[in-house]
Amino acid sequence: MADPSTYRPAVGSIPETPGVYRFRDPNGRVIYVGKAKSLRQRLNSYFADVAGLHPRTRQMVTTAASVEWTVVGTEVEALQLEYNWIKEFDPRFNVRYRDDKSYPSLAVTVNEEFPRLQVMRGPKKKGVRYFGPYAHAWAIRETLDTLTRVFPARTCSNGVFKRAGQIGRPCLLGYIGKCAAPCVERVSAEEHRQIVDDFCDFMAGRTDSMTKRLEREMAEAAEAMEYEKAARLRDDLGALKRAMEKQAVVLGDGTDADVVAFAQDELEAAVQVFHVRGGRVRGQRGWVIDKVEEVSTGQLVEQFLLQVYGGVDEQTGVGEAGEAVPREVLVPELPEDADVYVELLEELRGGRVSLRVPQRGDKRSLMETVERNAKEAFARHRVKRASDLTARSLALSELQEALELPDAPLRIECIDISHVQGTNVVASMVVFEDGLAKKSDYRRFAVANGTDDTAAMAEVVRRRFARHLKDEADRKDEQGVAAEEGRPRRFAYPPNLLVVDGGAPQVAAAARSLDELGVVDVAVCGLAKRMEEVWLPGESDPVILPRTSEALYLLQRVRDEAHRFAITYHRQKRSTSMLVSLLDDVPGLGEARRKALMKQFGSLKRLRAATVEELMAVPGIGRRTAEAVQAAIAEPAGTPEGGEPGETVLAPQGPAEQGAPRPGSGDAAEIGRVAS
Repeated sequence: MADPSTYRPAVGSIPETPGVYRFRDPNGRVIYVGKAKSLRQRLNSYFADVAGLHPRTRQMVTTAASVEWTVVGTEVEALQLEYNWIKEFDPRFNVRYRDDKSYPSLAVTVNEEFPRLQVMRGPKKKGVRYFGPYAHAWAIRETLDTLTRVFPARTCSNGVFKRAGQIGRPCLLGYIGKCAAPCVERVSAEEHRQIVDDFCDFMAGRTDSMTKRLEREMAEAAEAMEYEKAARLRDDLGALKRAMEKQAVVLGDGTDADVVAFAQDELEAAVQVFHVRGGRVRGQRGWVIDKVEEVSTGQLVEQFLLQVYGGVDEQTGVGEAGEAVPREVLVPELPEDADVYVELLEELRGGRVSLRVPQRGDKRSLMETVERNAKEAFARHRVKRASDLTARSLALSELQEALELPDAPLRIECIDISHVQGTNVVASMVVFEDGLAKKSDYRRFAVANGTDDTAAMAEVVRRRFARHLKDEADRKDEQGVAAEEGRPRRFAYPPNLLVVDGGAPQVAAAARSLDELGVVDVAVCGLAKRMEEVWLPGESDPVILPRTSEALYLLQRVRDEAHRFAITYHRQKRSTSMLVSLLDDVPGLGEARRKALMKQFGSLKRLRAATVEELMAVPGIGRRTAEAVQAAIAEPAGTPEGGEPGETVLAPQGPAEQGAPRPGSGDAAEIGRVAS
């Protein structure tokens, strides 16, 4: 590991002008490329105290052995040079775009003498114009089948095209009118290219001029009594309209725009972009990118603009990523130097480009749709990665090695605490076996004595493992053993590894509870969310797992699942407490009637929506009581819509309710069980 001070440039030697810099490793390979408005200010930030740097930035500067820079005249030039160097050197520490799946696209080989329409997957090639991508290859073939009636361009392979020319006979598509048959010279190369150009114009959204032209030609043919030609043009027009109807209109003003959204965690981000042309969604594309250093949403937007639109081909107007620069780019957050990026996009497009964040109306609604798609794509990516048996096995072996465990942690339990300023303190425990969630073993806790995270963590760990010790003692008793099978209940199994959500204080609290109970065969670690550091009991420094580590990814999934489960329970408790407090002062409403109301309606939202007659349908509730209930729970004036907590199922209060732990109890038998 190199010391950054050994290759730090001399004081005052770094210029204050815009430029691009490169970090190289001891072998001379470029490992990071960046641009800066002021090279001196930016580079000095890398040579500050290493301990204060983000872990991934720290890894980069300690891996590097030298830094160099190139001065340019403007920030736009810096952006262009940064893009070229990233493409040339493929630095390992730069954000990398990779497709989250291989989406098929409709490709037009405009670089050939007789361009071909075809389905293409994989990386984009120069000299090929792409439309899409589509969700399925059959959708492209269906589109081609419809449009080749109007635009009879070549769709055959080079081998079929050459063979047809040799025998002087076209293929079936040439006979049925879905190919102009340039292979047998029915049309010249110029005429065929015109057909292809018209097809590209139609796919690019310039549909109005095409339909008007066909309508005009159809009317002229009918007037000249060329009825067969008019009928053919009528059918062509119908085919175009059917193709247009398949693309839903999302922006009524006919906007050409790309709408971009992100879903991310500390290590990765999913990017989704909808290509809107002529007001219609013409394609959708997604990537999953590695976040090598801590980046904001604005910085992700910078990388998107640079890598997706960079390197635009002068002939096709399409970038190396296969995307043309539209008139408008809608993003969730503007980059820091938005004007510079607008200038770059305008230079690439050769016209005006708007870069903005939609605030209201149809464009804001479309942005929300793209954001939902990004979240779903990110969830699919995580599930796909989690379901990979090889990745799970690697994660467990990496955890064993990194934490120096005697065996691979086949059963992992994670505990998370949730509260609002010390009120309604609850905890969750989730279980992963063989790297997969086992929801039947999830538990939730109502915490009575813990007013902060460490005290609550100590209490929950003590209660969970008191239950474990009790089950061990009762192993031979029929309460702890299934009589017919001789197997202990599932909750009796101890974990190989206990993960807590938090840093050194939470880990120390958990370890202290285990020591008090005499549990010595369970390893403990904590995952601190801010830096994704792994803390071990009694250690002054955390364990830093590599960014690409499957072990870190598994710990993140376990921690995030525990957090989700705890938040859900906390919201339920908070909503229940709110409803109970609202009903406390209603005259004539005792505990039994309150429970009946909660059982009947399930949530405060449903109870507020109920009419007096619906309230009276609950046993024991009369009209006067129903009206008093409505008055007590009425939403205060001025409360914004949606201000209530989310719809949650409310459980009646009381010790007999299964799955609801009683506050203050240390007995492990009172741990609530939640079915999957």
